[in-house]
Parts: sequence; C-alpha cells; structure tokens
Amino acid sequence: MRVLVAEDEKALVEILVEGLRARGIAVDSAFDGGQALERLAVNRYDVLVLDRDLPVVHGDDVCRAVVASDAPTRVLMLTAAGSLEDRVGGLDLGADDYLAKPFAFSELVARIRALGRRTHPAVAPVMIHGDLTFDTARRTVKRAGREIPLSGKEFGVLEVLLGAKGTLVTSEDLLERVWDVNADPFTNAVRVTVMRLRRKLGDPPIIDTVPGAGYRMR
Repeated sequence: MRVLVAEDEKALVEILVEGLRARGIAVDSAFDGGQALERLAVNRYDVLVLDRDLPVVHGDDVCRAVVASDAPTRVLMLTAAGSLEDRVGGLDLGADDYLAKPFAFSELVARIRALGRRTHPAVAPVMIHGDLTFDTARRTVKRAGREIPLSGKEFGVLEVLLGAKGTLVTSEDLLERVWDVNADPFTNAVRVTVMRLRRKLGDPPIIDTVPGAGYRMR
C-alpha cells in the first residue's frame, strides 16, 4: 500500500510517516495543498490522509480534485474539526472516511488499511502458495512451517507478487507500490530486495525473473 499524508503540522507528519513505515506502508508527505496535488499528479496512491485546513490549496479543494480525477485514491480526512456538521461536510465533498484529532494511531492505521482494501481487490488474510504461508494480518511468513523474518520492503514485495497470482509484476510496479517518492527509479533496490527475498525463502526457488520484464511467482 502507498499512502500520501498531506498535513501542515510537520511534527505530526514525522510521527505518522515513521509509524506507518514501521508497519510496512510506503508513505510520502506534503505540507500544503499545492504540494499534495503535485504528488497526486505524479504518483499513484491507495490512500490520501488529508488535513482539511491546508495552506496554499485548501484541503476541501484537494479532495474535490481527487474525486473529479476519477483516481482510485481513497481520501481519509484528518482534522481538528470533529463536529457532526464537519464530518457530514467532509463526506459530502467525496471523502471516504473522516477522523478527528486527537486520534489513536492504531485507529488511523486500521482505517487506512480498510480504505486500502477498497482500492484493490480483496486480499485473503492468509495467502498460501505451495508450502509458503503469508499472514497479512499478523505480518508473518512461514515456509514448510518455518517462520521467515522479512524486512518491510521484502514483506511488501512478496505481498504484491502473491497478490498478482502468477502474473507478471514489473520492477516499475514494485517500485511504485512498495517504495516511496524518495526512491531513485534508476536504482537497483528492487533487484537487490528480490535477491534477498529469494535467499530467505530458500529452495526450491518460487520467484522467477523474466529478463527485461519483471518477476512472478512460480
């Protein structure tokens, strides 16, 4: 899942970005509405966490732009204005969810994940591929009963590959889905991560490389 946090409180943004990345979510940030629109025009996001009262371009206008673009991005409004009238107003603009400050971080994560499931086809809570078991809720991976510790990026790559159900996934797709805006598109990060993932998963190999095209589950 890839998330954009549009919020002008920089201290809050740092906390959110660090916490979401620790949970394996690729996160970018924007500190005003204009920057948020620039990010949205370039990258594909599953969820936009949007402060309603943004400078430069108001959060309401950012929400309207997302809705008008027909992008699959789901909008979670995150704001200090938490009255019933405010919530109804935000939802009427086209937001998919609304969370008032202050909030529990665990609830924010749960709401983001719920919106992410609406962006993509439903993924089973436990995916099985041969002797590999991938528990998306507990974030555990086992092969032949042996638990395999994975980094956040390795976990994300495996989740995308398993979700593709044997169809080809390009390096560009993985870079967009698992990494954030700071990732260099010319880097070998995807290749190195897949190599490490293969090594951890062990034999027999279950990830194929299609030269010049990408990767898929065997």
